[in-house]
Amino acid sequence: MSRARLEGLLHRLWYGGSPLAWLLAPLSLPYCLVATARRLAYRRGWLASQTVGVPVVVVGNLSVGGTGKTPLVLWLAQFLGRAGYRVGIVGRGYGGRDTRRPQDVAAGSDPGRVGDEAVLLAARSGRPVVVCRDRVAAARRLVAAHGCDLVLADDGLQHYRLARTLEIAVVDGWRGHGNRLCLPAGPLREPVGRLRDVDFEIVNGGQGAGAMRLQVTGVEPVGRAGETARLADFGAGPVHAVAGIGHPRRFFALLRAAGLSVIEHAFPDHHAYRAAELDFGDGLPVLMTGKDAVKCRAFDQPGLWSVQVEARPDAGFEAALLARLQRIRHGE
Repeated sequence: MSRARLEGLLHRLWYGGSPLAWLLAPLSLPYCLVATARRLAYRRGWLASQTVGVPVVVVGNLSVGGTGKTPLVLWLAQFLGRAGYRVGIVGRGYGGRDTRRPQDVAAGSDPGRVGDEAVLLAARSGRPVVVCRDRVAAARRLVAAHGCDLVLADDGLQHYRLARTLEIAVVDGWRGHGNRLCLPAGPLREPVGRLRDVDFEIVNGGQGAGAMRLQVTGVEPVGRAGETARLADFGAGPVHAVAGIGHPRRFFALLRAAGLSVIEHAFPDHHAYRAAELDFGDGLPVLMTGKDAVKCRAFDQPGLWSVQVEARPDAGFEAALLARLQRIRHGE
């Protein structure tokens, strides 16, 4: 079975109300127990968390797949930078083949070595980014080599070896927690009750306090110099929409909300593209996410466009976050 078909099957199982999920529910119990016991071991000090000498803000999720945490990390890097912090970003470098030791990531780094999300973060944030399977080692490099006084951890809510000062959990406002079961019967890495202990819960696509929305800020040609565009410049379409992310349908819906007629092409998360996969033979524009675009920069192929989005959390979150960090800075 191909990875794309497997992901489609799991989506129906986890989010489509399939009765098969309840047949698999007994398999979720051991997973939940192990996850809960592991967290308890770190909280009680039976397993040791490692500090890095500066505040660490972890942005993660309970669900497997995309919830919008990477756009939020980008927003936080800019927002906290403007507030006077020397921000660095740490990640695992998922999908990268060279992450056994800490690797500095630049806008031009090879996504195959360090991971696509890391390259996107480096290109868009303008902040130091370091990836490593050992997030503690990566965070320490940010502090020692780059002089960072605040570390943002992209993902890693369940990576308890890295001690954290604040936790921000991002929830998909469209899919929620699915069937609310842990892996493999459901999409959760930890039980939903884990959210009671995070410092902030952000709902991507929600309403009111704690909500976040994604806003398109421009469209750029992939791998070529050129003028940025707006979605409106593509008229009503049709366009090809390519998404190799955790929740492709959110990207397709974003384009349709802008009035475009969309031909959908969903690929597995972190997919390594070949140029032929994006040649649809009809001359129509091909719009893709920023995470996909960093892997397609080398293609000498006109008509590829990267849609840039920014997170827009509610104003109450901004004030609450700064207040919490100020209290931490003053030892309260």
